[in-house]
Amino acid sequence: MKIITPETILSPTEQLSGQSIAFDTHIRAIGPLHELLEQFPEAEFVETPLHSMVMPGLINPHVHLEFSGNKSTLKYGSFLEWLYSVIEHRDDLIQGCDEQCMAKACDDMLKNGITTFGAISSYAMDLEVAANAKQKVIFFSEVIGSQATMADTLYDDFMSRFEASQKVQREGFIPAIAIHSPYSVHPALIRRALAHATQHNILTSAHYMESPAEKEWLESNSGAFQPFFKEFLKQEYAVNTSKEFLDLFKGKPTLMTHVVQANDEELRELAEEGHTVIHCPISNRLLGNGAIDLEKLDANSVPWIMGTDGLSSNYALDLMEEMKIALFMHADADLLPLAKELLASATVKSAKALGLNTGEIAVGREADLLVIDLEATPNEQLPLHLLLHGYNIEHIYINGNEVS
Repeated sequence: MKIITPETILSPTEQLSGQSIAFDTHIRAIGPLHELLEQFPEAEFVETPLHSMVMPGLINPHVHLEFSGNKSTLKYGSFLEWLYSVIEHRDDLIQGCDEQCMAKACDDMLKNGITTFGAISSYAMDLEVAANAKQKVIFFSEVIGSQATMADTLYDDFMSRFEASQKVQREGFIPAIAIHSPYSVHPALIRRALAHATQHNILTSAHYMESPAEKEWLESNSGAFQPFFKEFLKQEYAVNTSKEFLDLFKGKPTLMTHVVQANDEELRELAEEGHTVIHCPISNRLLGNGAIDLEKLDANSVPWIMGTDGLSSNYALDLMEEMKIALFMHADADLLPLAKELLASATVKSAKALGLNTGEIAVGREADLLVIDLEATPNEQLPLHLLLHGYNIEHIYINGNEVS
């Protein structure tokens, strides 16, 4: 048992002072120090800086580790330009990022306070790295392929990768399933993968309505995607419309990533089916996809959480940076309420969406904690200052074990 007495507790946006936390693998008690010492007289006392703060560890629900070698290889500015550059350099990027490269990405996330992440795995090259990561990991084996003649082969390959992830035996590693996108996965593949996920209560994720090109292709089989599909896959038509894609997910709440281009009807469908949007603002900006309308998400009761995407479309795997960029991207929102909403979306709301018992400082929650040196006594705008100033993380605990 450990007891820590910070100057401030932020959980995840409410500020508490004069309270201590007793924890082992879970948070066992919160209260005045003298009461916790009476309750746990043998507890180890954790030393902290004078102006320390304890907050929940951050949760990054969407990252691609397999392209972590990219720095200046891919082209930004438009989704199609980026996609063509991915295809051109895919082999070099994959071969250029070995396990050491992907492990560094995991370590960088940890240094940035990310104690849980969701890895979207296209090839399972990241399986061993994810299995050995210090963080909790939701490992999404990805289904991809739009050609009907290859459906059985593609499904068998997917299941082989998924079953390999199920063989990982360690606490905090959860196998899951990702459907790449409406334009890249044949409905027969989607049905089979979702049937398996539903039968076995497996978490699912998908990319959805990320770019203007995707929207135009799904709605009218035209636009910038038309020559792409004709050139590479000899396809004249999208394999799913937006509505057909969402209909496949009825009864299976799913993490839907990006959703920048969704209309009001699609947002209502997302809300009705219990889906959660993953917002990746830096990736959306770099790929020219625009900014998601958070007010529309809230107006349609669509829950949303924060993610970084991967280093193929980001310059860092840092949720604090991601949230800071969001503060400026969503310039019409009131500043402090937005900062609080962003912090909640990267902690307690992500935990809820992923089915995890963490994300807040509360009795019974798993002890995934960050100890941060604020350098001075905070005021009521602490959530905003936290995102702006990049304070030093002194200690990181996952299930009560220090990992920093």
